Amino acid sequence: MTADMITADASGTFELGDLPVHRIGFGAMRLTGSAAFHLGTPSDRARSIAVLRRAVELGVNHIDTAAFYFSALRSANELINTTLAPYADDLVIATKVGPFRDYSGEWGTSARPDQLRAHVEENLRQLGRDHLDLVYLRRMRQDSVAEHFGALAELREAGLIRHLGISAIEPRHLTEALEIAPVVSVQNRYGLDGADPQGDKLLRMCGERGIAFVPFYAVAGSRGEHGTAGAGDEGQGGEGSGSGDRGRDDRVRAVAAAHGVSPAQIRIAWTLHRGPHVLAIPGTGNPDHLTENIAAGALRLTQEELRSLDALHTASD
Repeated sequence: MTADMITADASGTFELGDLPVHRIGFGAMRLTGSAAFHLGTPSDRARSIAVLRRAVELGVNHIDTAAFYFSALRSANELINTTLAPYADDLVIATKVGPFRDYSGEWGTSARPDQLRAHVEENLRQLGRDHLDLVYLRRMRQDSVAEHFGALAELREAGLIRHLGISAIEPRHLTEALEIAPVVSVQNRYGLDGADPQGDKLLRMCGERGIAFVPFYAVAGSRGEHGTAGAGDEGQGGEGSGSGDRGRDDRVRAVAAAHGVSPAQIRIAWTLHRGPHVLAIPGTGNPDHLTENIAAGALRLTQEELRSLDALHTASD
């Protein structure tokens, strides 16, 4: 079967609360331009719309977005609304609140708890929804998440939000949030290169509690969000950032060559192999990369390959 015939259901299914989604989803950040939500070249509108349509055709039913995903000419939420509304009953759209950008693109201070309702309502307006399926509180370095998460819990009780998640956290923040309201998903930076030293502990905590763990920049290698987009995109920089990464990259390429796929696909596959509760949301504005990303959900790595890749992950912590 060729990559363009593989659909998202090959990755399996997990439930975000009571919402079943395929474990391969789609991150909308790259739809807005070459530098994601940073200042850069705006995307081609028709191409971004084509990517969204193709994602749904290939079975994607979990899209991750945010009101602050915009470039000079493009808004991810507007593109999603224009392309996919009226929304399919099984489509889950997750968004996040907490960070703030003004219309010039400049980042402001983190939202106060009493400002989060406005952030939620802005996402509702842009997406054309009367409620949001899943809203993440994106922690912005605050020591405690209690007030912010409590404010979102009140909006959940009011019916504006169906399920809550939390992002960019340490394990103690998940414990703190769970004392306030149910958490269905945790979204943290995590990948083969071990960018988040506490990621493995969070991953285990989520698995024990039936909570989804959703890595971002899972394909980014060590460049992360400041990298140059490469195969697979997601704002990532392809393979590594310097000579110190060469040995690691060679081992990833060797596994990729054995399967006849790209290194980015191996990174996605490795992520999904970390547990049945782990979801992937690779993002791209490139139709070919979209097909490759979704096809990665069908890859089955051998135990030997997993041991080799796991060793790279452990060594990078």
